[in-house]
Amino acid sequence: MGRTTVQLIVSSFGALALGLALTVIVKRLASHLGIVASPRKDRWHQKPTALMGGVAIYAAFLICFLGFGPHVPGAVAIVAAASLLFVTGLVDDLIQIKPYTKLIVQLVAATIVVYFGVRLHWTNYQALNDFLTIFWLVGITNAINLLDNMDGLAGGIALITCGFLAATFLLNGQLQAAALPMALGSAVLGFLVFNFNPASIFMGDCGSMFLGFLLGGTALLSDYGGSRNLGAILLTPVLVLMIPIFDTCVVTLTRKLSGRPISRGGRDHTSHRLVALGISEKRAVIMLYSLAGFSGGVALLVRLVNPAMVMLVVPVFALGVLFLGLYLAKVRVYENGEERHTGAILTALADFSYKRRIFEVLLDAVLVLLAYYGANLLRFDGNMPAEQMAVFVRTLPLVIGIEMLAFLFGGVYRGLWKYVGISDMIVIARSVLGGALASAAVVFVMYGFTGPSRAVFVLNGLLLIVFVGASRLSFRFLRAALAGPINAHPDAKRVFIYGAGDDGELLMRAILNNPSHQYVPLGFIDDDRRKTGKLIHGCRIFDSREAPELIRAHGISEVLVSSSSVHEGRLDHLRGLGVSLRTMSIRFE
Repeated sequence: MGRTTVQLIVSSFGALALGLALTVIVKRLASHLGIVASPRKDRWHQKPTALMGGVAIYAAFLICFLGFGPHVPGAVAIVAAASLLFVTGLVDDLIQIKPYTKLIVQLVAATIVVYFGVRLHWTNYQALNDFLTIFWLVGITNAINLLDNMDGLAGGIALITCGFLAATFLLNGQLQAAALPMALGSAVLGFLVFNFNPASIFMGDCGSMFLGFLLGGTALLSDYGGSRNLGAILLTPVLVLMIPIFDTCVVTLTRKLSGRPISRGGRDHTSHRLVALGISEKRAVIMLYSLAGFSGGVALLVRLVNPAMVMLVVPVFALGVLFLGLYLAKVRVYENGEERHTGAILTALADFSYKRRIFEVLLDAVLVLLAYYGANLLRFDGNMPAEQMAVFVRTLPLVIGIEMLAFLFGGVYRGLWKYVGISDMIVIARSVLGGALASAAVVFVMYGFTGPSRAVFVLNGLLLIVFVGASRLSFRFLRAALAGPINAHPDAKRVFIYGAGDDGELLMRAILNNPSHQYVPLGFIDDDRRKTGKLIHGCRIFDSREAPELIRAHGISEVLVSSSSVHEGRLDHLRGLGVSLRTMSIRFE
């Protein structure tokens, strides 16, 4: 075991121990001195909570950095600039300073880093790279600051980011550079023990600004050496820090369109929107952890695979993130009295994502491109020969044009995404296959059978069915995955549905699809014993003989009857249990 490896291990465990000990000390001091975050209408916590957890993170990291500091060009400049922001955040936590003052200090800190030669290498123009680096550092700093809105969220995302940055450095052979994210992650882990739900201490601006700047700066130290490729250079830092970037984009866009100041706090972050869907706070945070881990995995994949594969994987991942952002942006997060501007953005986003055909057309054009490109990659095992790349470039306009015409005349754009069903998927499959056959015929007529591969067009059709079908089902999938049957109005009644037939399924779907419904369906009650134990929309079907026990156990005061054909004797039995009955009916007048 080499000396550098020993230093990595010692500094990591040292930072963890210091983080734990210092967080306990800071928490007690902050509570004793009254330095606490009091509950506010635009904040999430419900009780006074100690601030200054960032002091523990900063001190634990700095001690290890000074004791085992890596000899990496630019590391000292990054830590010094991050320290400037720590001090600024500390002042803000104590006396509050104007947002523009903090922005100026962030710009100064970013210019310090650039002055000492640490920058993004995204273009061939140094001046442009310098500007992009400053924008990157300031953006990530504020992104982490905005992300610090729920117990354990910013700290956990920072910890995951540190893990993937350390993995990237180790894969690059940069053992010295790996010391920075490993020490920082260990210090954050010590703090996170007390910050995870329910939190007893918050990091404050001194912690979030320091963390954000140091993470953004550390990402600039990655060196890909001889295996360096454009995809890794451009995408690795973005993917590793995807969650804070994603959250900032959602918050900035929704606040801007709804007329709310971006700098003002609020309950409209991605985490808050997940909770508004009926998800617990802890589960919402863990879901964002998972997304951060998946994004970090994509970042490592980008570094390891060839550039041709990167051009397929990253756009597909980006489209998934886009759909998630559009879905969450539509979620209502403010009370009715606070929604003066929100209606406009919800209407705009709903129109943009569901009804505006131009969005669908542009999306499908991208999906056709990705499917055709992916088909070529699959056919040639991820490495297209130069002659096949030339064929792809020549035939791509034809394929896009023909398949888009097939979509138009096949009826793909007549449906509504919100109500996509089997009949719509049949239309999509028919249009895709028709377009694939037509494009293959035209290409082979024009270029013969010696250039283009026949297998490519078979794979193209299959991939396009998957891509287009997934896009249309994306919102329904997200609704099912994120909300579930317990999502309901805060004052909703817990009920059972009597009847697990077609009418019962229709009633359940109507309840789940209505965000303002007043019921939480706990399950179905049915006379048909063959259905007992089965599930409909995630809710269990119970034998009607279990009704008395179920009603008593769950404190049910109301049962929804899905059909007027239920035997009156059964209904009288339910009334005898002290519950009121409401029967669903569909009238034609």
